[in-house]
Amino acid sequence: MYSFDSRIRYSEIDDKGRLSLPGLINYFQDCSTFQSEDIGLGMEHLQKRNKAWILSYWQIEITRYPKLGERVKTGTFATGFKGLYGRRNFMMLDEGQQVVARADSVWAFLDMEKGRPTRPDEEDIQPYGIEPALDMKDEGRKIKRLEKGYEFPAFTVKRCHIDTNKHVNNGQYVQMAMELLPEDLQVNRLRVEYKKSALYKDVIFPRFSVEEERTVVELCDKSGSLYAIMEVMN
Repeated sequence: MYSFDSRIRYSEIDDKGRLSLPGLINYFQDCSTFQSEDIGLGMEHLQKRNKAWILSYWQIEITRYPKLGERVKTGTFATGFKGLYGRRNFMMLDEGQQVVARADSVWAFLDMEKGRPTRPDEEDIQPYGIEPALDMKDEGRKIKRLEKGYEFPAFTVKRCHIDTNKHVNNGQYVQMAMELLPEDLQVNRLRVEYKKSALYKDVIFPRFSVEEERTVVELCDKSGSLYAIMEVMN
């Protein structure tokens, strides 16, 4: 497992003094990025080849949110590669080596010039290795769409939402979706499916619904096609 040590910063906490959900996702994303950089398959290497690993799916389970100042270890490892996709697990541990959060994820290898997934070469995957997956229930990669939901005012993608791939960063979609969730909703289990990339100045049309076993936020374009969908399991 690749890992790095850190401490929960004030800039990463919510109004309760705990690591925010987008903050946790940033830790996971940073961990995979650091690994790629350290094995020579980082951002500049991929950009020169017009390639990128793009997140397709998150499944995250949170035991507790670490508090301001806590020291944590964030780790990641690949669990398999098949066709156009790679699968990767994450975990965050506290000072007592207890797992406070863990995740499964699916990534697509993208040809940025053509704008579509392509099969990675052996040199793109071999340095990561493969380790046994975490013991997590596989909830499936497809999230059921809303049959009906509340529609909220549309908003425009800003510069602060965009990452080095010139798309809305995966964590930013979660931040957008969090704005629609009830303030008292405790998020311990969630899934996020990413369908297409939103770009700077695109307009996002949100939909929201609380169902018997889940709470769902859809982030759509004007036609109703999904950019991303987030499901919080009750």
